[in-house]
Amino acid sequence: MLILELIAQGLVQGSIYALIALGLTLVYGLLRILHVAHAAVFTMGAYIGCILANEFGGLIIAIPGAMIVSGLAGMAIFRLCYQPILTQPPFVPLIASIGLYIASEEIFRIVFGASGLTYLAPPLQGQVDLFGTFRFKLAEIAVMVGAAGIIAILGYLQTRTRMGISCQATVSDPEMAESFGISLQKVRYLIFFVGSSLAGLAGVMVSVLNNLVEPTMGSVPSYKSLAIIVLGGLGSVRGTLLASLVLGVIESFGTIYLGKILDRNAIAFAFLILVLMFRPQGLFTRK
Repeated sequence: MLILELIAQGLVQGSIYALIALGLTLVYGLLRILHVAHAAVFTMGAYIGCILANEFGGLIIAIPGAMIVSGLAGMAIFRLCYQPILTQPPFVPLIASIGLYIASEEIFRIVFGASGLTYLAPPLQGQVDLFGTFRFKLAEIAVMVGAAGIIAILGYLQTRTRMGISCQATVSDPEMAESFGISLQKVRYLIFFVGSSLAGLAGVMVSVLNNLVEPTMGSVPSYKSLAIIVLGGLGSVRGTLLASLVLGVIESFGTIYLGKILDRNAIAFAFLILVLMFRPQGLFTRK
């Protein structure tokens, strides 16, 4: 039963990683930019969600509010930070993104304080017994169900709608897509809005699980998300989803069997190093 419990906990953590890493994958697939500032949007979503929940007494308004604000913030980042330098070598947007994230951490610290925020009435803290074996917080169940629902909706929109097909065409061949009347600007704004909204949702879920929002909370998840998009094959949505869940399960088992040697974060990066040594193209892509 311990194995099943570890797998379940790994899937919870992997669901959070998937929500964060999907945005990075969408942006990289579209623009070939490693969007490190995505972590700032994740943290912003957590702050907005916590503030709205404390103000209105629940997540019904907090989650949509955090997703909308995060999505608009992502569009602003593209317009102000990336669009003027798209023609520059790839390291230029990367440096700009890192600088933006560092500046955002300091802004969060100045505006909200270094000690962080907590929920006045922490939501979804009750526990549920499943099959008399597994015990989950309601927040953990909400994370898994919410992530699965969002990913299913995103998959449907990407493959079954005109805008989703336009996004795929833009990634595959931007010049050809533009010649068929697809607006590259609209697609780019849409990708940043969707990816940033998912990051904001992930921020709210993590803040609910931990009952804490603090300025540097995006650091470790962002680094792991960069590792995940490498593990899944850069730009592969399917690979990112699978790599997120695999990494979550690996961490879950590692904390039990390797906890005396490595901490949770070290286990994740040790796994990344091993994958890069033997499958540099990623776990779920061909050479």
